[in-house]
Amino acid sequence: MESDLRSALQQKIDNLNKPKGSLGRLEELALQIGLVQGTLSPTLSHPCHLLFGADHGIEREGVSVSPREITWQQMINFTRGGGGVNMFCRQHGFDLHIVDVGVDYDLTSYPEIINRKIATGTGNFLHEPAMTYEQMNEAIQIGADMVEVCRAKGCNVLSIGEMGIANTSPSSIWMHLFLGIPLDQCVGAGAGLNSAGIQHKLDVLQRSVFRFVSEVEHDEQENPIEIIRQFGGFEMVAAIGAMISAAENRMLILVDGFIMTACMLAASRLYPDVMKAAIFCHQGDESGHRLMLQGMGVKGLLNLGLRLGEGTGALCAYPIVESAVHMINEMNNFQNAKITKYF
Repeated sequence: MESDLRSALQQKIDNLNKPKGSLGRLEELALQIGLVQGTLSPTLSHPCHLLFGADHGIEREGVSVSPREITWQQMINFTRGGGGVNMFCRQHGFDLHIVDVGVDYDLTSYPEIINRKIATGTGNFLHEPAMTYEQMNEAIQIGADMVEVCRAKGCNVLSIGEMGIANTSPSSIWMHLFLGIPLDQCVGAGAGLNSAGIQHKLDVLQRSVFRFVSEVEHDEQENPIEIIRQFGGFEMVAAIGAMISAAENRMLILVDGFIMTACMLAASRLYPDVMKAAIFCHQGDESGHRLMLQGMGVKGLLNLGLRLGEGTGALCAYPIVESAVHMINEMNNFQNAKITKYF
Protein backbone atom coordinates (compact mmCIF):
# COMPACT_ATOMS: atom_id res chain seq x y z
CA MET A 1 0.00 0.00 0.00
CA GLU A 2 1.14 3.54 -0.71
CA SER A 3 0.65 4.58 2.90
CA ASP A 4 2.97 1.78 4.09
CA LEU A 5 5.61 2.73 1.52
CA ARG A 6 5.30 6.40 2.46
CA SER A 7 5.85 5.55 6.10
CA ALA A 8 8.87 3.35 5.33
CA LEU A 9 10.42 6.00 3.07
CA GLN A 10 9.92 8.71 5.65
CA GLN A 11 11.46 6.52 8.33
CA LYS A 12 14.48 5.83 6.12
CA ILE A 13 14.92 9.54 5.40
CA ASP A 14 14.52 10.51 9.06
CA ASN A 15 17.10 7.90 10.13
CA LEU A 16 19.83 9.28 7.88
CA ASN A 17 22.59 10.76 10.01
CA LYS A 18 21.43 14.38 9.95
CA PRO A 19 19.05 16.53 11.95
CA LYS A 20 15.47 15.65 11.06
CA GLY A 21 14.31 17.69 8.06
CA SER A 22 17.67 19.40 7.67
CA LEU A 23 17.97 18.58 3.98
CA GLY A 24 14.67 20.28 3.25
CA ARG A 25 13.48 20.00 -0.33
CA LEU A 26 15.89 17.12 -0.99
CA GLU A 27 13.99 15.07 1.58
CA GLU A 28 10.67 15.97 -0.04
CA LEU A 29 12.03 14.98 -3.44
CA ALA A 30 13.43 11.67 -2.19
CA LEU A 31 10.05 10.79 -0.69
CA GLN A 32 8.22 11.71 -3.88
CA ILE A 33 10.62 9.80 -6.14
CA GLY A 34 10.44 6.71 -3.95
CA LEU A 35 6.64 6.83 -4.07
CA VAL A 36 6.56 7.25 -7.85
CA GLN A 37 8.93 4.33 -8.37
CA GLY A 38 7.44 2.22 -5.57
CA THR A 39 10.76 1.56 -3.85
CA LEU A 40 12.91 2.49 -0.86
CA SER A 41 15.93 2.75 -3.16
CA PRO A 42 14.98 4.91 -6.16
CA THR A 43 17.20 5.29 -9.20
CA LEU A 44 17.49 7.64 -12.16
CA SER A 45 18.18 5.98 -15.48
CA HIS A 46 18.65 7.12 -19.07
CA PRO A 47 17.11 10.60 -18.78
CA CYS A 48 15.38 11.82 -21.93
CA HIS A 49 14.20 15.22 -23.09
CA LEU A 50 11.27 15.57 -25.50
CA LEU A 51 11.10 18.85 -27.41
CA PHE A 52 7.87 19.34 -29.33
CA GLY A 53 7.62 22.13 -31.93
CA ALA A 54 4.54 23.69 -33.54
CA ASP A 55 3.08 27.00 -34.69
CA HIS A 56 -0.01 28.84 -33.48
CA GLY A 57 -2.74 30.55 -35.45
CA ILE A 58 -3.05 33.21 -32.75
CA GLU A 59 0.45 34.42 -33.68
CA ARG A 60 -1.19 36.13 -36.68
CA GLU A 61 -2.76 38.61 -34.23
CA GLY A 62 0.58 40.12 -33.20
CA VAL A 63 0.60 38.68 -29.66
CA SER A 64 4.33 37.90 -29.74
CA VAL A 65 7.34 40.09 -30.36
CA SER A 66 8.99 37.13 -32.14
CA PRO A 67 7.95 36.41 -35.74
CA ARG A 68 6.48 33.08 -36.74
CA GLU A 69 9.56 31.91 -38.63
CA ILE A 70 11.56 31.75 -35.41
CA THR A 71 9.83 28.42 -34.68
CA TRP A 72 11.23 26.62 -37.71
CA GLN A 73 14.57 28.43 -37.58
CA GLN A 74 15.10 27.33 -33.98
CA MET A 75 14.02 23.77 -34.77
CA ILE A 76 16.78 23.63 -37.37
CA ASN A 77 19.20 25.24 -34.93
CA PHE A 78 18.45 22.46 -32.45
CA THR A 79 19.57 19.86 -35.02
CA ARG A 80 22.95 21.59 -35.13
CA GLY A 81 23.39 21.52 -31.38
CA GLY A 82 23.24 25.28 -31.05
CA GLY A 83 20.27 25.85 -28.74
CA GLY A 84 20.12 26.30 -25.00
CA VAL A 85 18.34 22.96 -24.78
CA ASN A 86 21.22 21.26 -26.63
CA MET A 87 23.80 22.65 -24.24
CA PHE A 88 21.95 21.58 -21.10
CA CYS A 89 21.11 18.14 -22.50
CA ARG A 90 24.80 17.60 -23.20
CA GLN A 91 25.77 18.87 -19.76
CA HIS A 92 23.37 16.60 -17.89
CA GLY A 93 23.43 13.53 -20.12
CA PHE A 94 19.91 13.69 -21.56
CA ASP A 95 18.93 12.12 -24.86
CA LEU A 96 17.22 14.85 -26.90
CA HIS A 97 14.30 14.00 -29.17
CA ILE A 98 13.15 16.85 -31.44
CA VAL A 99 9.60 16.33 -32.71
CA ASP A 100 7.73 18.41 -35.29
CA VAL A 101 4.03 18.16 -34.49
CA GLY A 102 2.87 21.28 -36.34
CA VAL A 103 5.60 23.64 -37.52
CA ASP A 104 4.62 25.88 -40.45
CA TYR A 105 7.61 24.82 -42.52
CA ASP A 106 8.86 21.70 -44.29
CA LEU A 107 11.45 20.14 -42.00
CA THR A 108 11.52 16.70 -43.61
CA SER A 109 15.04 17.24 -44.98
CA TYR A 110 16.36 17.23 -41.40
CA PRO A 111 16.57 13.59 -40.28
CA GLU A 112 17.30 14.66 -36.70
CA ILE A 113 13.74 16.01 -36.45
CA ILE A 114 11.04 13.38 -35.95
CA ASN A 115 8.23 14.18 -38.39
CA ARG A 116 4.82 13.82 -36.71
CA LYS A 117 3.32 16.97 -38.25
CA ILE A 118 -0.44 17.21 -37.69
CA ALA A 119 -0.91 20.45 -39.63
CA THR A 120 1.09 23.59 -40.39
CA GLY A 121 0.01 25.29 -37.19
CA THR A 122 -3.24 25.47 -35.27
CA GLY A 123 -6.32 27.49 -36.11
CA ASN A 124 -6.54 31.10 -34.92
CA PHE A 125 -8.49 30.76 -31.67
CA LEU A 126 -9.63 34.35 -31.85
CA HIS A 127 -11.99 33.15 -34.59
CA GLU A 128 -12.23 29.35 -34.30
CA PRO A 129 -11.10 26.41 -32.18
CA ALA A 130 -7.37 25.83 -32.34
CA MET A 131 -7.84 22.22 -33.39
CA THR A 132 -10.39 19.52 -34.07
CA TYR A 133 -11.05 16.65 -31.67
CA GLU A 134 -9.23 14.35 -34.08
CA GLN A 135 -6.17 16.59 -34.13
CA MET A 136 -6.20 16.85 -30.34
CA ASN A 137 -6.31 13.08 -29.96
CA GLU A 138 -3.53 12.69 -32.50
CA ALA A 139 -1.33 15.13 -30.57
CA ILE A 140 -1.97 13.28 -27.30
CA GLN A 141 -1.06 10.00 -28.99
CA ILE A 142 2.16 11.46 -30.39
CA GLY A 143 3.20 12.43 -26.87
CA ALA A 144 2.42 8.94 -25.57
CA ASP A 145 4.30 7.36 -28.49
CA MET A 146 7.41 9.39 -27.71
CA VAL A 147 7.30 8.26 -24.08
CA GLU A 148 7.33 4.67 -25.32
CA VAL A 149 10.43 5.46 -27.39
CA CYS A 150 12.14 6.72 -24.24
CA ARG A 151 10.94 3.81 -22.07
CA ALA A 152 12.38 1.36 -24.59
CA LYS A 153 15.80 2.88 -23.84
CA GLY A 154 15.35 2.33 -20.11
CA CYS A 155 14.32 5.90 -19.31
CA ASN A 156 12.56 6.56 -16.00
CA VAL A 157 12.99 10.35 -15.82
CA LEU A 158 11.62 12.63 -18.50
CA SER A 159 11.81 16.35 -19.15
CA ILE A 160 9.69 18.08 -21.77
CA GLY A 161 10.19 21.30 -23.67
CA GLU A 162 8.49 23.27 -26.40
CA MET A 163 9.20 25.51 -29.36
CA GLY A 164 6.23 27.48 -30.62
CA ILE A 165 6.05 31.24 -31.10
CA ALA A 166 3.04 32.73 -29.24
CA ASN A 167 2.48 29.73 -26.96
CA THR A 168 2.35 31.89 -23.84
CA SER A 169 -1.06 33.03 -25.13
CA PRO A 170 -2.82 29.65 -24.87
CA SER A 171 -0.96 29.05 -21.60
CA SER A 172 -2.44 32.25 -20.16
CA ILE A 173 -5.95 31.28 -21.21
CA TRP A 174 -5.63 27.78 -19.75
CA MET A 175 -4.42 29.32 -16.51
CA HIS A 176 -7.38 31.69 -16.49
CA LEU A 177 -10.02 29.06 -17.28
CA PHE A 178 -8.65 26.21 -15.14
CA LEU A 179 -7.72 28.25 -12.06
CA GLY A 180 -10.18 31.14 -12.24
CA ILE A 181 -7.41 33.74 -12.05
CA PRO A 182 -8.33 37.04 -13.76
CA LEU A 183 -6.96 37.05 -17.29
CA ASP A 184 -5.02 40.29 -16.83
CA GLN A 185 -2.98 38.57 -14.10
CA CYS A 186 -2.23 35.65 -16.42
CA VAL A 187 -0.88 37.66 -19.35
CA GLY A 188 2.75 38.72 -19.48
CA ALA A 189 5.47 39.83 -21.85
CA GLY A 190 6.16 36.43 -23.38
CA ALA A 191 9.35 36.74 -25.41
CA GLY A 192 9.66 40.45 -24.63
CA LEU A 193 6.54 42.54 -25.38
CA ASN A 194 6.48 46.13 -24.13
CA SER A 195 3.56 47.52 -22.13
CA ALA A 196 1.59 48.42 -25.26
CA GLY A 197 2.22 44.95 -26.65
CA ILE A 198 1.05 43.31 -23.43
CA GLN A 199 -2.15 45.39 -23.52
CA HIS A 200 -2.78 44.35 -27.14
CA LYS A 201 -2.14 40.69 -26.23
CA LEU A 202 -4.58 40.94 -23.32
CA ASP A 203 -7.23 42.47 -25.60
CA VAL A 204 -6.83 39.66 -28.15
CA LEU A 205 -7.04 36.99 -25.46
CA GLN A 206 -10.08 38.60 -23.83
CA ARG A 207 -11.85 38.59 -27.19
CA SER A 208 -10.80 34.97 -27.72
CA VAL A 209 -12.30 33.93 -24.38
CA PHE A 210 -15.47 35.88 -25.24
CA ARG A 211 -15.77 33.93 -28.50
CA PHE A 212 -15.39 30.70 -26.55
CA VAL A 213 -18.08 31.47 -24.00
CA SER A 214 -20.37 32.79 -26.74
CA GLU A 215 -20.05 29.78 -29.05
CA VAL A 216 -19.63 26.83 -26.68
CA GLU A 217 -22.54 25.33 -24.79
CA HIS A 218 -22.50 26.34 -21.13
CA ASP A 219 -22.16 22.72 -19.95
CA GLU A 220 -19.03 22.32 -22.09
CA GLN A 221 -17.28 25.50 -20.99
CA GLU A 222 -15.71 23.74 -17.99
CA ASN A 223 -14.91 20.54 -19.87
CA PRO A 224 -11.10 20.26 -19.87
CA ILE A 225 -11.08 18.48 -23.22
CA GLU A 226 -12.98 21.38 -24.78
CA ILE A 227 -10.72 24.00 -23.17
CA ILE A 228 -7.61 22.14 -24.32
CA ARG A 229 -8.70 21.80 -27.95
CA GLN A 230 -10.12 25.32 -28.21
CA PHE A 231 -6.87 27.05 -27.26
CA GLY A 232 -3.96 24.60 -27.15
CA GLY A 233 -1.00 24.24 -29.45
CA PHE A 234 -0.10 20.90 -31.00
CA GLU A 235 3.22 20.94 -29.12
CA MET A 236 1.39 21.64 -25.85
CA VAL A 237 -1.15 18.87 -26.32
CA ALA A 238 1.62 16.45 -27.27
CA ALA A 239 3.30 17.41 -24.00
CA ILE A 240 0.05 16.63 -22.15
CA GLY A 241 -0.04 13.20 -23.77
CA ALA A 242 3.58 12.59 -22.79
CA MET A 243 2.97 13.69 -19.20
CA ILE A 244 0.00 11.40 -18.73
CA SER A 245 1.76 8.43 -20.32
CA ALA A 246 4.89 9.01 -18.24
CA ALA A 247 2.88 9.16 -15.01
CA GLU A 248 1.01 5.97 -15.92
CA ASN A 249 4.39 4.29 -16.39
CA ARG A 250 5.79 5.54 -13.05
CA MET A 251 8.30 7.85 -14.68
CA LEU A 252 9.37 11.14 -13.13
CA ILE A 253 8.32 14.26 -15.03
CA LEU A 254 10.54 17.33 -14.79
CA VAL A 255 8.26 20.31 -15.41
CA ASP A 256 9.77 23.41 -17.01
CA GLY A 257 8.44 26.97 -16.89
CA PHE A 258 5.22 28.81 -17.66
CA ILE A 259 4.12 26.85 -20.72
CA MET A 260 4.95 23.38 -19.43
CA THR A 261 3.36 24.23 -16.08
CA ALA A 262 0.20 25.16 -18.00
CA CYS A 263 0.42 21.81 -19.78
CA MET A 264 0.77 19.99 -16.45
CA LEU A 265 -2.23 21.96 -15.17
CA ALA A 266 -4.28 20.84 -18.18
CA ALA A 267 -3.00 17.25 -17.87
CA SER A 268 -4.06 17.19 -14.21
CA ARG A 269 -7.61 18.03 -15.26
CA LEU A 270 -7.64 14.90 -17.44
CA TYR A 271 -5.64 12.61 -15.12
CA PRO A 272 -5.22 13.98 -11.58
CA ASP A 273 -2.59 11.39 -10.60
CA VAL A 274 -0.16 12.96 -13.07
CA MET A 275 0.71 15.46 -10.34
CA LYS A 276 2.26 12.73 -8.20
CA ALA A 277 5.01 12.26 -10.80
CA ALA A 278 5.59 15.98 -11.43
CA ILE A 279 8.65 17.80 -10.15
CA PHE A 280 8.23 21.54 -10.73
CA CYS A 281 11.72 22.65 -11.57
CA HIS A 282 11.65 26.42 -11.58
CA GLN A 283 9.54 29.52 -11.27
CA GLY A 284 10.01 31.37 -14.52
CA ASP A 285 10.13 35.06 -15.27
CA GLU A 286 6.71 35.19 -16.97
CA SER A 287 4.52 37.29 -14.68
CA GLY A 288 1.76 34.74 -14.23
CA HIS A 289 3.98 31.74 -13.48
CA ARG A 290 4.20 32.37 -9.75
CA LEU A 291 0.41 32.70 -9.55
CA MET A 292 -0.10 29.50 -11.54
CA LEU A 293 2.25 27.53 -9.30
CA GLN A 294 0.50 28.92 -6.23
CA GLY A 295 -2.87 28.05 -7.70
CA MET A 296 -1.70 24.47 -8.19
CA GLY A 297 -0.32 24.32 -4.65
CA VAL A 298 3.27 23.67 -5.73
CA LYS A 299 6.59 25.49 -5.79
CA GLY A 300 9.56 25.43 -8.14
CA LEU A 301 13.00 24.20 -7.16
CA LEU A 302 14.76 27.15 -8.80
CA ASN A 303 14.05 30.81 -9.44
CA LEU A 304 16.66 31.94 -11.93
CA GLY A 305 14.63 34.47 -13.90
CA LEU A 306 14.47 32.10 -16.87
CA ARG A 307 11.97 32.58 -19.71
CA LEU A 308 13.59 30.74 -22.59
CA GLY A 309 11.38 27.69 -22.62
CA GLU A 310 12.63 24.63 -24.52
CA GLY A 311 12.69 22.79 -21.17
CA THR A 312 15.90 24.51 -20.10
CA GLY A 313 14.73 25.20 -16.54
CA ALA A 314 13.87 21.54 -16.03
CA LEU A 315 17.30 20.49 -17.23
CA CYS A 316 19.03 23.00 -14.95
CA ALA A 317 17.23 21.53 -11.94
CA TYR A 318 18.19 17.92 -12.67
CA PRO A 319 21.32 17.90 -10.46
CA ILE A 320 19.08 18.72 -7.48
CA VAL A 321 16.92 15.71 -8.28
CA GLU A 322 20.07 13.60 -8.54
CA SER A 323 21.21 14.87 -5.15
CA ALA A 324 17.95 13.73 -3.56
CA VAL A 325 18.43 10.22 -4.94
CA HIS A 326 22.07 10.08 -3.83
CA MET A 327 21.01 11.26 -0.37
CA ILE A 328 18.48 8.50 0.24
CA ASN A 329 20.71 5.78 -1.18
CA GLU A 330 24.19 6.71 0.00
CA MET A 331 23.94 8.69 3.21
CA ASN A 332 24.67 6.64 6.31
CA ASN A 333 22.10 6.18 9.07
CA PHE A 334 22.52 6.77 12.78
CA GLN A 335 22.87 3.09 13.65
CA ASN A 336 25.55 2.22 11.10
CA ALA A 337 27.44 5.43 11.78
CA LYS A 338 27.29 4.78 15.54
CA ILE A 339 25.88 8.25 16.12
CA THR A 340 23.35 8.84 18.85
CA LYS A 341 19.91 9.52 17.42
CA TYR A 342 18.79 12.49 19.47
CA PHE A 343 15.21 12.96 18.31
